[in-house]
Amino acid sequence: MTSEPKNSLQLCTRCILPETFPGISFDKEGVCNHCRREEKALAKSPEKKASYRDRLDTLIADIKGKFPAYDAVMAYSGGKDSSYTLKLLKERYGLRILAVTFDNHFVSPMAWENISTVTDALSVDHMSFRPPWTVAKAMFTRTAQEDIFPAPTLLRASAVCTACIGLVKNIVLKSALEMSVPMVAFGWSPGQAPIQSAIMKTNPGLTKQSMKALKNAFPEGMADEMGQYFIPDAYFEKFKDSFPYNVHPLAFFDYDEEAIKEELKAMGWQAPSDTDTNSTNCLLNAFANQCHIQRHRFHPYVREIANMVRQGVMTREEGIEKIYSDQNHEMVEYAKERLGL
Repeated sequence: MTSEPKNSLQLCTRCILPETFPGISFDKEGVCNHCRREEKALAKSPEKKASYRDRLDTLIADIKGKFPAYDAVMAYSGGKDSSYTLKLLKERYGLRILAVTFDNHFVSPMAWENISTVTDALSVDHMSFRPPWTVAKAMFTRTAQEDIFPAPTLLRASAVCTACIGLVKNIVLKSALEMSVPMVAFGWSPGQAPIQSAIMKTNPGLTKQSMKALKNAFPEGMADEMGQYFIPDAYFEKFKDSFPYNVHPLAFFDYDEEAIKEELKAMGWQAPSDTDTNSTNCLLNAFANQCHIQRHRFHPYVREIANMVRQGVMTREEGIEKIYSDQNHEMVEYAKERLGL
């Protein structure tokens, strides 16, 4: 039987969204408006996933081996989802892949071991990018204490994670443009991003707008220090005809968390013991989650996990355990101490 959270929040009886989630409502059966809205789309999900697999097959047939260095740049954290995505793209499609890791100074030591193990096992080139600690500390200290991003963004992730992933996206896109790589891949879980965006040609104009919004969210002095991590304005004209496709294949391939872990373990990948229930790579995540929960009264991963429960790739019990368990106190204190908070 499902164990409801100790603080007795009302949760949707079908997914796990709480009464504190902005804009939520429940019908007389206790089912939330998000679940009701998704019913028709979920009924068509198998056919849609099959069509997206066909689309990826076609895209890869068009680009594979036709560009000078790589077929894809992969944003690679060493976590289970990005490791599985890397394995999928390499083994199913035989792509030439450059895996790029953003070292935010909080990558788990086990994640670094996994990065080496998996890239070696798959014969994939790997590159890491590490900003100075002064820059990372300033960014994380600010976002831990203040929501500098628009409210809709904070429905999907904490301010800390939004800042970090914003830099990741820019760095991997910049790498792809500079090396004429036609595809950028991400290991988003099926609940993290909608299937509609799972295969999408990057639009220079929209990319420039979103990059500008991200830069403008940071205080002026901080934004100036971080300028080199963003796409230079000249690139939008220089590379306007060669912006890559973005893909996140886990939106349309079968997803079973335990099966994925077992498949990765066969390659030598190991689950870290020093991260929280929603991360297999980052030592900052537990603190980022706590900051978000304290400010907003809902977990920053709840939308993602609720989507996965709705899609049937995770049980409601598993979702509740991931979201409503206490944050790892040791990891919270570790991050606070490193950031001087």
